[in-house]
Amino acid sequence: MHRAHHDSAQGHGRGFGRGFGPGGSGFGGFGPGGPRGSRRANKGDVRSAIISLLADQPSNGYGLIRAIEEKTSGAWRPSPGSIYPTLQQLVDEELISPTGDGRRTDYDLTEAGRTYLAEHADELQKAWDATPGQSDADAAFHESVGKLFGVVHQFRSSASDAQRAAASEKLDEVRRALYLILAD
Repeated sequence: MHRAHHDSAQGHGRGFGRGFGPGGSGFGGFGPGGPRGSRRANKGDVRSAIISLLADQPSNGYGLIRAIEEKTSGAWRPSPGSIYPTLQQLVDEELISPTGDGRRTDYDLTEAGRTYLAEHADELQKAWDATPGQSDADAAFHESVGKLFGVVHQFRSSASDAQRAAASEKLDEVRRALYLILAD
């Protein structure tokens, strides 16, 4: 897979759904790199994602990247090159305020940001819901993969060795079953 220009906010994380979105095959204006094509990021979607996430709790840039990745089940992992300039723009517009410095800088909504959030709630939600070009089957697949990653993470941190061994057997069965589906 080739690397796209940083403004595409293409995910270069693990697993499935690297960079997807409106006009591509999923969220936020980010088309997959490679044979299926790519599109440039819609800056409004990055902005909307940041504002809506900061409504829940303060976060730093890296935390926002991770939160977007988690909320989209790994389908969208924006680059720092799309997150940090947008954060600075939101600070300049006085919609968010930074606390701390350097890598430890967290951002939180200001009163003006909370007002903006209330006045533009539908617009902000549309950024998360926007998935032109994505089929229902594709959306369901990405959701299922996200759920699987969630439970795998739980096994990594809180399962016994016996539970991990049993899970490994099941995962091998599922992997083989998926290859059979592809072979059809």
